[in-house]
Amino acid sequence: MLLPKTKAIKSRKHLEFVVSFRCVLRGLSPCFGDVQAHHLLKPYYGHRGVGMRASDNNTVPLCFKHHADLHKHGNEDNYWQSMNLGKEFGRTTAKKLWELFQEEQNGK
Repeated sequence: MLLPKTKAIKSRKHLEFVVSFRCVLRGLSPCFGDVQAHHLLKPYYGHRGVGMRASDNNTVPLCFKHHADLHKHGNEDNYWQSMNLGKEFGRTTAKKLWELFQEEQNGK
């Protein structure tokens, strides 16, 4: 099935905004390392292909440990559920962060 083309969103400012937050899994298990912007494997906006990362608006803040754990786990939705979160957690969080970022940008 072919998916409709969506324009990739690239925003260094948004990535900096995302990493200004604490790891979204802080408190659920110990964090380690700096916060990184994790590009969702299953984005809420657009799609990703083989060897492609999701648009920058599809990111959540994860510490190095949780970011590595998620990629080792492989299935993002199952990873969120293993942390006692809903499978939509990543998409919902990324969307809220993008909306908050847009509000800040429009308010300046």
